[in-house]
Amino acid sequence: MTAEHGVPARISIVTLGVTDLARSAEFYAALGWQRSAASSPEIVWFRTADSALGLFPVDELAADAGIPPSGEPAFRGVTLAINLESPEAVDAALAVAVEAGASVVKPPAATDWGGYSGYFEDPDGHLWELAHNPFFPFTERGQLDLP
Repeated sequence: MTAEHGVPARISIVTLGVTDLARSAEFYAALGWQRSAASSPEIVWFRTADSALGLFPVDELAADAGIPPSGEPAFRGVTLAINLESPEAVDAALAVAVEAGASVVKPPAATDWGGYSGYFEDPDGHLWELAHNPFFPFTERGQLDLP
């Protein structure tokens, strides 16, 4: 799809503004995520199933976007989610995240929509949801196969 027909429906990169690049890089590596060789002293990249996660100093990220740094709001209005194959996989992933230094925001529990979900925050307060949604299967490549 070209820009003249709309914006492609894909997310290529998510970049998180962080206060301590080394600490955040260690956190995501401790989750078991693969750091990319494209990383540099200025930005750290991690590969994900179908996109990339970038870690960049928060003040520099704001400057790059042409906006003033806003401080650390209690809730940024954004969550990132990792869907997993079962409730047990959610619990296991949360245990790894806590061991890596995450704080549990909401312990995993059955949801009113028929799934299982909980939240943690990374060292900079970015919220991650770990969820099992029995209505969203995975492809062979580990991507969501939304109807």
